[in-house]
Amino acid sequence: MARSPAPAIMILGTGSNVGKSLIVAGLCRLFANRGLKVRPFKPQNMSNNAAATGAGEIGRAQALQARAARIAPHPDMNPVLLKPEGEQGSQIILQGRVAGRLSSRDFARRGDFMPQVLDSFARLSDGADLVIVEGAGSPAETNLRARDIANLGFARAADVPAVLIGDIDRGGVIASLVGTHAVLDSEDRAMIRAFAINRFRGAVELFAPGVATIERATGWPSLGVVPWFADAARLPAEDGLDIRSGRKAGARIRIAVPVLPGIANFDDLDPLKLEADVDLAMTGPGQPLPGDADLVILPGSKTTLRDLAALRREGWDIDILAHRRRGGRVLGLCGGYQMLGRVVRDPLGLEGPPGEAPGLGLLDVETTLDADKTVREVDFVDAASAAEGRAYEIHLGRTEGLDTARAPFRVEGRAEGAASPDGRVVGSYLHGIFASDAVRSAWLAAVDKERGASALLYEDAVEATLDALAAHLDRHFDTETLLKLARTRISAG
Repeated sequence: MARSPAPAIMILGTGSNVGKSLIVAGLCRLFANRGLKVRPFKPQNMSNNAAATGAGEIGRAQALQARAARIAPHPDMNPVLLKPEGEQGSQIILQGRVAGRLSSRDFARRGDFMPQVLDSFARLSDGADLVIVEGAGSPAETNLRARDIANLGFARAADVPAVLIGDIDRGGVIASLVGTHAVLDSEDRAMIRAFAINRFRGAVELFAPGVATIERATGWPSLGVVPWFADAARLPAEDGLDIRSGRKAGARIRIAVPVLPGIANFDDLDPLKLEADVDLAMTGPGQPLPGDADLVILPGSKTTLRDLAALRREGWDIDILAHRRRGGRVLGLCGGYQMLGRVVRDPLGLEGPPGEAPGLGLLDVETTLDADKTVREVDFVDAASAAEGRAYEIHLGRTEGLDTARAPFRVEGRAEGAASPDGRVVGSYLHGIFASDAVRSAWLAAVDKERGASALLYEDAVEATLDALAAHLDRHFDTETLLKLARTRISAG
């Protein structure tokens, strides 16, 4: 006897960055709190913000959604992850593992991955009470529809009803929802059963005429107008569009971060961002690194040589070297670690054209990229403080040299990373070290000797924010109708 399909609903957006990932995370926590076995799923993601699981890597947003659902992340939750390597193409992560490269010209070839997408979806659905699927970009991109696996192409192939989300904060939400309805063909349009408005500021009742206009024009019912959720900034951001910076009043410690084109795994910075006395200065193109920074962090990079060249074009190498001469501290994470060494080599062209370039020379190490990719979660110990934490590695390459003898961390019995003789320049392949309250507190105390112990309990803050987000959606989103829509898939199956 054939198994009935699991209830499922797809959350689509009128564009990128309209809040789909956050809404899916909130719904996962809401229904998990009701005792349902919830699974997040995103057929295809494009992001350099990745998470390591025991079986491979997935988008960081899906890892957060898994956490919201109170389950371990798995590659089946994001079977196709495209990691941009500049304007020419992306690295393909297929069901957690590297599977080659996809050029910009061959972007439609992603349709070849539909069998793996459906395979992952079937495995993930087995035994689930509810699967919440997140789309990518917008279903209105009709030029990409022919071989779509990310939006309505998947919805129709898997027979999953959808809800369309519009972001009122960016303006034009009525036109974006009605316009999406207008450009879809009749079969795609039929897969969308309702809509909702996200990020509303002010009195919700004032938008009632707008809701009525959308309902008349599309025939879709509204599932609600969701007010702005200010605490969204306390959760890991999905992509570089969400990076924000602003001078924080009363901060004791200033940390400067150059935002390079291929920045990756920048959620490493999230715990620092939430510290009340830390000012995180995210520095974009055309801006000098602040001269009063206590610490410069070079974050991860998907394209180390390309970003190293961009760093020099911006003059940030000069800023960093001047910061070092003033006695400032520098931390390089993953690709940033590689940049701190004497040379970076990519003989196989793994992240772009083959080549090599001198690094900043702040650490006596050299890096050679090779085809073996390290993806794993690890337990680690901070050598200076003996504080412990849980972290992950996602990187290509081997880094060797004299400064590795002063490894800042120990990972399951082995030395990891490198440090300068005075300990003020440190590099590491570990991501997520600052999520450990003890490690973060020790590092910040080393920067500011008079700083007391950190009051922030980061993991508790994330959990509390997910619960608050779930409660926010429960108040403003018609979750009962959403469940009914998800369950229509059972009768259709």
